[in-house]
Amino acid sequence: MKQLRNKVIRAGLGALYFSGAHHLLRPLLSGVGAIFMLHHVRPAREAAFQPNRHLEVTPDFLRATLSHLRSRGIDIVSMDELHERLVQGRFTRPFAAFTLDDGYRDNLEFALPVLLEFDAPLAVYVASEFAEGTGRLWWTALETVIAKAEQIDIQISNSALRLDATTPAAKQVAFDRLHDWLRALPGEHDLKREIEALCARYNVDMAALCRSLCLSWDEVKAFSADPLVTIGAHTISHCNLARQSEGIAAQEMAVSRARIEQALGRTVLHFAYPYGDREAAGEREFALAASAGFKTAVTTRPGMLFAENAGHMTALPRVSLNGNYQDARILPVLTSGAATAMWNGFRRIAAA
Repeated sequence: MKQLRNKVIRAGLGALYFSGAHHLLRPLLSGVGAIFMLHHVRPAREAAFQPNRHLEVTPDFLRATLSHLRSRGIDIVSMDELHERLVQGRFTRPFAAFTLDDGYRDNLEFALPVLLEFDAPLAVYVASEFAEGTGRLWWTALETVIAKAEQIDIQISNSALRLDATTPAAKQVAFDRLHDWLRALPGEHDLKREIEALCARYNVDMAALCRSLCLSWDEVKAFSADPLVTIGAHTISHCNLARQSEGIAAQEMAVSRARIEQALGRTVLHFAYPYGDREAAGEREFALAASAGFKTAVTTRPGMLFAENAGHMTALPRVSLNGNYQDARILPVLTSGAATAMWNGFRRIAAA
């Protein structure tokens, strides 16, 4: 199903590009700016099985994106500047911000040098347990389990299943099945229990994965010393906030922020919701982020920015730079707003 969805999206992006419709739609749909969302930035991997490919782009694609924005006269701004322009209604020039979720080491190694070439600010949202080296990158752990196995034995809803993992295609099917099951579990303790059991069964060290991929506190501190870099909060444990009690959700926001502030010795004013879709962030979470004092909070809901977003600063949409669609031809489509408008049924604001 996910492979079919990717093909449909790719076909839709291609249709907008080749038809030229995005040129006609740009004045209506491009809004005043955009927030681009990334996770990993690193050289392409050669493995045939890469179920998390959508979470990574190459430095060259990031460079192409920045070049495209500059060619269109779009200002690349920090999240502080973006907030200020929205609040003040300063829309004489279109603007864009770059945001990177989770706090991966490759953000420092590969993303920062490219952004420095363009004097482009960036915001990195850090989950504090990732920086501590104790976090659960469960989607990466699941990929690692399936990559090394030829079959996966698992108990789901009192049924014992044996999933084929002998080929890249079979591994993808197994990953999709288990990823959807883990995301749908009712609580974080359920997800923790099941992914830890899988990792133990197939000898995958989740803590070692976290330490190998994520910035340590010392590295976050060094990263933040660059004047182009803003560090934001991304909860303690990268949990689905909507599935937590209000008290726990508020604590995830506040404690993660406090830990980052203690490590860096500076105020943290920006936040990103883990997962960030409608199932993970809604009106309650938007209100909690505002009550916590964050100037902005970003979702993963697709969308351009419009003047009306000034009234919904803790429910900001983003435009995903998706690793499945690393084709420079789609960049004019993305910045036209046509793709996100079609996804949203042509609604300008989706803050509920």
